[in-house]
Amino acid sequence: MRGYLWFVVKRAMQMVVVIIAGTSVAFLISHLSPVNPVESMLGRITSRSNFSPEAIAEMRSALTDLYGVDKPLPEQYANFMRDLAKGDLGPSLLAFPTPAMTLVMRALPWTLLLLITAVLITWTFGNLLGGLAGYFQNNRLFKVVGVGAIGIQPIPYYIVAFLLLYIFGYIWPILPISGAYAMDVTPGWNIDFILSVIQHAILPVTSLILVGFGTWYLGMRALVSNIVTEDYVIYAELAGVRRKRLVTWYVMRNAAVPQLTALALVLGAVFSGTIITEQVYNYPGMGTLLVDAVNQGDSTTVLAVCTVSIVAVAVAIFIVDILHPLLDPRIKTG
Repeated sequence: MRGYLWFVVKRAMQMVVVIIAGTSVAFLISHLSPVNPVESMLGRITSRSNFSPEAIAEMRSALTDLYGVDKPLPEQYANFMRDLAKGDLGPSLLAFPTPAMTLVMRALPWTLLLLITAVLITWTFGNLLGGLAGYFQNNRLFKVVGVGAIGIQPIPYYIVAFLLLYIFGYIWPILPISGAYAMDVTPGWNIDFILSVIQHAILPVTSLILVGFGTWYLGMRALVSNIVTEDYVIYAELAGVRRKRLVTWYVMRNAAVPQLTALALVLGAVFSGTIITEQVYNYPGMGTLLVDAVNQGDSTTVLAVCTVSIVAVAVAIFIVDILHPLLDPRIKTG
């Protein structure tokens, strides 16, 4: 047990290093951008009303002090890391003076809803059906599923999302194609709101599932196809081990370990696919917030979205990583 705890501590330290490195790169990229947040804000303000040159100069001075863009880059970086530790990266230009992290925290649950639902369904059913397909290699149904998985897997997320939107929004309009819930329901823990959220999430989640399913199905099928030829599996069959136990404990369990590793590797890609899918369905998640921030030149919100994304993916990979020794006792944790 002590060895496992030390393993968790080491992985946690690695996660912190990854977060610091990732957020530092995001900071540098955002601050090397030619867009000046102060001038962008002034442009938006002065476009709505007429201000005297003195008033504009005062606003420019106040905004410059607020965002600290006049300070040297190392000092801005030190202030950024300090503010990041406090969870406050400054006000957003999109909804000034609302903090950018407040906007991100409003959007994050919607992105996590799509991401977690899609990953759980694709990983579970993709590995289950793929494992059965690898064990029962002559089954016609699994062969048909395999052909479908091969055909859909290379298609980008947004193409599948557009196809589903066109089919179920225009040709056969039975599902909502925009937003996270109906406008005529009251948000809260009530049955109408929950059912509306589920209904609006069906198409975005389905698009993510269709693209992601093939990765797990084909990967698990290939792994199981190799495992069933191993000596210990053949010996277990000859020893009369029941097929159900043979498939679950001897075959699927061993094949699940590399699939869990693959899950950690593709989480970032799935996260980016979720952000793109949100744009197709006008879903109020981090993807929509990010695009709006980029279009408005809101570097503070862009940096907040990137920072939270890096932290979320790093934490998810950390969780997957510490589950490895629980599934595979061969992994040394000491």
